[in-house]
Amino acid sequence: MKLEKEKQDRREKKKKSKHSSRDREKDSELNGKHKPSSKMKQSDSQSGVSSFSSAVNCEAGAGDTHEDVKVDPDERNDGQQKSCSPEINNNNQEKTRSKSSKQRHNHQERTADEQLCDEDENLRSQSSRNSNQVQADDGPQCESVKMKKKKRVKEEKSPEKHDKNPPSGRKRKKSSSEHDKAEKNKKMKKDGDPEEKKKEKGKKDEESDKWKWWEEGKSSDTQKWSSLEHKGPYFPPEYEPLPDNICFNYDGQPVKLSPVTEEIATFYAKMLDHEYTSKEVFQNNFFCDWREVRTRVMSEMTKEERKLIKTLSKCDFSQIHKYFVEKSEERKNMTKEEKQVLKEEASRLMEEYGYCLLDGHREKIGNFKLEPPGLFRGRGEHPKMGKLKKRIQPEDVTINCSQDSKIPAPPAGHRWKRVQHDNTVTWLASWLENIHGRPKYIMLNPSSKLKGEKDWQKYETARRLKMKVDSIRKQYRRDWTSREMKIRQRGVAIYFIDKLALRAGNEKDDESADTVGCCSLRVEHITLHRRLDAQEHVVEFDFLGKDSIRYYNKVPVEKQVFKNLKLFIKHKDPEDDLFDRITTVKLNKTLNESMPGLTAKVFRTFNASTTLQDQLNKLTTEGMTVEEKILSYNRANRAVAILCNHQRAAPKTFERSMQLLQEKIQKKKEQIEEAKKELKEAKKAHKDAPSDKSKKLLEKKEKAVQRLGDQLKKLQLQETDREENKVIALGTSKLNYLDPRISVAWCKKHQVPIEKIYNKTQRDKFAWAIDMTDENFQF
Repeated sequence: MKLEKEKQDRREKKKKSKHSSRDREKDSELNGKHKPSSKMKQSDSQSGVSSFSSAVNCEAGAGDTHEDVKVDPDERNDGQQKSCSPEINNNNQEKTRSKSSKQRHNHQERTADEQLCDEDENLRSQSSRNSNQVQADDGPQCESVKMKKKKRVKEEKSPEKHDKNPPSGRKRKKSSSEHDKAEKNKKMKKDGDPEEKKKEKGKKDEESDKWKWWEEGKSSDTQKWSSLEHKGPYFPPEYEPLPDNICFNYDGQPVKLSPVTEEIATFYAKMLDHEYTSKEVFQNNFFCDWREVRTRVMSEMTKEERKLIKTLSKCDFSQIHKYFVEKSEERKNMTKEEKQVLKEEASRLMEEYGYCLLDGHREKIGNFKLEPPGLFRGRGEHPKMGKLKKRIQPEDVTINCSQDSKIPAPPAGHRWKRVQHDNTVTWLASWLENIHGRPKYIMLNPSSKLKGEKDWQKYETARRLKMKVDSIRKQYRRDWTSREMKIRQRGVAIYFIDKLALRAGNEKDDESADTVGCCSLRVEHITLHRRLDAQEHVVEFDFLGKDSIRYYNKVPVEKQVFKNLKLFIKHKDPEDDLFDRITTVKLNKTLNESMPGLTAKVFRTFNASTTLQDQLNKLTTEGMTVEEKILSYNRANRAVAILCNHQRAAPKTFERSMQLLQEKIQKKKEQIEEAKKELKEAKKAHKDAPSDKSKKLLEKKEKAVQRLGDQLKKLQLQETDREENKVIALGTSKLNYLDPRISVAWCKKHQVPIEKIYNKTQRDKFAWAIDMTDENFQF
């Protein structure tokens, strides 16, 4: 009885607390003060989920049967939540997501009743064995709470009552996601594309890791490096024989050639559509080497082949030529994936062979791939064109590296000719080529320290000449009147080098191309005119310069120079040397005595850089657009190229590219005419009926005309630039004779992007100049 009384008291207290909480809620609603805080809402919502789940579990139980088991409240809630049906769980989640304050309030009321019902059910199950009165009192109340709960759950399941307009809700959700996407795109544009950021970061890291050797001071003139390690040269792959269905024919009959003979035949077959194979010298040299030349392994032809093949005119290479044309087309039509495979292979080779360690820094190698065998072409009418360039073997190659480095391994089954450790030279590997018997080298890339230091020193020497050039000019003028013929010739030769930027010229043998420089000029290369084209004392030059490029120029000279030239050619034949008393070695020795380090090439560099500086100062004015400034730069560069005779043949695609550019210009002119008509109509409409709308339209049309005009001007500048540079090679002087600091300073002073003047390779080569030069630099 005592236990029953305690349970009864506990139940009465619960009832009182329930009624008092309801009274407080009603009072607060009447006074309009029922505004729970956000923290209260969160805690109520969480308690509501667990109590709602327990109530649903009570409802989903087996009728009115209750087990007399005491369960911890937390464990009971967990278990009940797991036993709830998925449908009820979904409804419960929808309730907790509701944003309406009214729904939250109703939910709090309901969950409080359900919690009380749950506790009453537990008390009733405990006391049912002792007293029927407790069950009689609580039954109707629990039943009423159950009915209310069932009604509310049904209402929440009903889509009409829970969501009166679900499609609009979905639209809002979609529009919200689109809005979020738009905001995200705006943020990406503002903050930058992550991929672009990653690339920029990579570039910055690469720049930060770049070796700024110019900040470390000048290296020793004798010792070029302290440590040098590399992998050696990359040898071209071995020859792959032709398929069996591809035949070489001699005198109309198919002939199966030996692998070595066949390989050389393919060299000639690949060039059948080239003008070289139509030249007699090329044909004779090829056929002679094909039949007679021997390698260390075997002769190029077997005895049987040499006995059969006696005349080149009876040889038919057409099938082989067709085969390689088809292979070339296949390479052009490769899929993107196939090209990617080749690109990855090239990258792998570059990573393995294309870099070395120089004084602990990773430096790029210029030409790590050995030249494959083939036929020598040469420039112009070279007497050795068509001769066979043999395959280079490891036994022909000398390796140069530091003594403490790992010596590169030769290909399997081979060995190096020699391994040396000479830090006074800059090459990594060397061999003798068989055409001229001269050494060839693998060197570092132009962007490397060794190359950069050499360039820097060259331009600094040229700048020093600026302080000495007046005294040198006075000296060679005095030499013009010397009693000694040798001194007179030397004075005139230095005058030509200074005024015309001629190369000094080297002595040539009979097996070299007939190209000349200043000291190797012959009488036949000049013509003297006392008066020509309203000018006095004119010298007409006509000869083949370096790379068999024709030098043709009519130059007025000083009277004393003209008299000396008449004296030099007196009693000489056309093939005799003009300067027969001097040599290139003697001339450079004289120049070096005038200023240490001075050579004919330094004189060319000085005159080229001085011309560029003067022309840029003259042609660049304030108020120019970037395109106009670039045109001015190219014109200044062209003046240097003309001075140095840097010519080229017109590109094969020149006519077509100019035609396309002219079509663009014509189309742009038509667009401008149309835009002007629309502008005229807009002006008339605004004048007849002025309004904000017509004013905005008028401004829009004016801007369109202005924009199209700027585009037309840009295209016309491109047309002028291309036409003027049709046969002028601007790149040679830019890379070899023009101090890059002039161009960098000009770009910085006139706000021209350096990328407009130098491409990526050139920027790497001149990184030292770009880093150290400010806008006030003057050569």
